[in-house]
Amino acid sequence: MPQCVPKPTREEEIVTAALEHPLGPNTVADWRAADHPDDGRRLELILGHFFMSPSPGGPHQFTTGAVYRVLWEAVAAADRKDLYVVLGVGVEISTPWRTALIPDVAVLNVRPTETSFPPEALVLAVEVWSPGNTRSERETKVAAYAAAGVEFLWIVEPGKAGLVQFRAYRLVNGSYREEATGGMGDVLTSVPGPVPISIDMAELTL
Repeated sequence: MPQCVPKPTREEEIVTAALEHPLGPNTVADWRAADHPDDGRRLELILGHFFMSPSPGGPHQFTTGAVYRVLWEAVAAADRKDLYVVLGVGVEISTPWRTALIPDVAVLNVRPTETSFPPEALVLAVEVWSPGNTRSERETKVAAYAAAGVEFLWIVEPGKAGLVQFRAYRLVNGSYREEATGGMGDVLTSVPGPVPISIDMAELTL
């Protein structure tokens, strides 16, 4: 009797497709030892290839700061002294994948005393997409966070006229499930995260 084979998740499909191509020559150790710019640009490692993102512009910086403030206040209100909200720190996502990412905002479960952190230290990753982030880059990053076991992922995308789209995901059985989405004028309650969080989208909008 033929066996029923589960359909692969979207993340598994992305991982499979990515690994069908040869990995780049750079390792996580190479990324750690590389000269990282101090002018706002960010050097990330994706499947063995270095990617240098340009310095973020005003809308990106405003949205990133607003998300950071929301998370900082929520963690403080919950009196979670074991969680730390930080901006732009490196996470060594996967040595076999040769991938190390720098989320725009991160919630860590260890004191942020180092320059980079193992994936198990990352509780929540926030990616603020810019127009320069290609679809392939976005999908690969999402798949990498899922494969690394990062429980919560927020995607924030500033648009024209200050409009912002927000999506929050929780990792369920190895795949991200969207549990909250919002845009202009929305007030989101029970946003998935390590502490109780509500977001007034007006606070993220220029």
